[in-house]
Parts: sequence; structure tokens; C-alpha cells
Amino acid sequence: MLWRRSLLAPLAALTLVLSVSAGAGTASASAPTGTAAATPGPPAASSASDFGAPGPYATAVEVGAITTLYYPRDIADSDRRHPVIVWGNGTNGTPLVYRDLLLHWASQGFIVAAANTPQSNLGISMRAGIDMLTRRNADPGSIFLHRVDLEHIGASGHSQGGAAAIVVGADPRIDAILPIQPGPLADINAVHVPALLLAGQKDSIVFPFLVKAFYNAADHIPAVYGELRGADHFTVVGDPGPFAAPTTAWFRAHLMGDRTARTQFFGTGCGICADTATWSDVRRNALALSVPAATP
Repeated sequence: MLWRRSLLAPLAALTLVLSVSAGAGTASASAPTGTAAATPGPPAASSASDFGAPGPYATAVEVGAITTLYYPRDIADSDRRHPVIVWGNGTNGTPLVYRDLLLHWASQGFIVAAANTPQSNLGISMRAGIDMLTRRNADPGSIFLHRVDLEHIGASGHSQGGAAAIVVGADPRIDAILPIQPGPLADINAVHVPALLLAGQKDSIVFPFLVKAFYNAADHIPAVYGELRGADHFTVVGDPGPFAAPTTAWFRAHLMGDRTARTQFFGTGCGICADTATWSDVRRNALALSVPAATP
């Protein structure tokens, strides 16, 4: 398909460029240093409202055969369990292409399980990331022992990986999805959790009307459609720019119970609805409009 072929050359080039600087700002996993009980709960944001700013956690990267993990570096000594985001790459992409965004989420306190596969549409490797973290959360020899919040898991991805996030959204372990410029090979009718569907105003590969089609079909779940002004299909790769803040806020709202983050999407004061400088189109369906800004 055209949208798949069009991704190959740009993503391959970005992989080569980004691999040169892959070591900056990260640390490899270390041996576990503590096994004290941890409790779930939202880590403090770097700012009450600037979700695009780096979070309070130093980060680490662990590259595995199937999954690459991005996570808070000192997780073994953390006093809380950390929510999970599973990630799917665009066609012929790798997690390295999206490194800045995935590290940004890790700095905010999330464990990101990024599938290494360049063909993610079926979501098999994304689900494998959940299975792997489930095992490591129970492993006394793992730095993740009792530090993974398996009750709060989100799914995201870009392009073909965005379609995969919709596919994985049917998994009962998933609590929210965030497809970024998703390809067409997915059925959102199988999803039973809130969805934030992101499009790029200038995207000529996954046109905004294709993302709107998913939004229009998602009348059975709270769904929000956001079209980023001036963004093309590759704005999210490398420096994620305008994608960093809303994606972080969405997952902080649904996986961490962050009340400030919820006001970006829900209630009469919906933050992204008023931000016409960043967004060229924002839509909320009837179920999303009924979600209160404040949690009960």
C-alpha cells in the first residue's frame, strides 16, 4: 500500500541519524537494589500544566530481542508502581526513531514497552511487552520487582503502529489508547476504552479524514479527535514537538489519575479545545463530552 511504501525511506534514514546519538541521556539497567513494597499513584509532574517539559525522572533504556524498555532509571528504589505504555512503530521503523518521545514518557514516570518489530499492525509484539513486564514484576532478581503498575496500561503507536494501538485496545488489560496518525488496518469497534486519535493537518500519507473515520466510528467509547496545526506525517519522529504535551497529558489523566491532565480533554474548560494555536481541529464525541473534568 502507498502509505506503507512511503514510510520506508524516511524512517530508515532517521534510524541511521538517531543511532549516532542514542546513548545520550540514558543509562543501562542495573541490578535490583531494593524490594520494598511500592504503591500505585501518580508521580509529580515537572510542572502543573506543562506536560511537554521533561519529567522529574532520569531515564534508562534496555534493548531486548522483542521489546525495548524506556523507564525511570532508579525504578528499583522507587516508592511506587509505574504505569505502562506499550508502543508500536510505523512501517519499517524501530523504537530508536521515536526515542525522544518514549524517553519523555519515561521521564514522566511511565514504563514504555516498545515493540522492536517494523511490522506492528497485528499488535502481537506489543502484547508480548505486557507479558514480559508481568513476569519481571514478579521476578525477585529483576529491577522491576513490584514496581510495575499492571492495573494501568495504555497503548500508543504511530502510523502502522497507530493502527496496532487500536488493535491492542481490544485487550482487556488496556485502559486507554492513543493512536498517532493511525494506518487504516484496524477495527475501532472492538475497543472498549477511551481513545485520543491524533492527526496532522499537513499529513499527506495518513490524511486527516482517515483518522476522522476512526473517530466517527468510535461512538461507543469516549473519543477525542485532535488535529495538530501544521504537522505532517513525520513531525512526531525525532523531536516530537507538539505531540509531547498532549500525549503525556492523556496518559497521565488515564493511567495516573492526574486531575490537571484531565482538564486538557474533558469538561467545559477543555484545554486543547481552546488552544487554536496548536490545534487546527478538535472534536469530542457525546461520551467524551459527558466525562467530567474532575474524577469522582
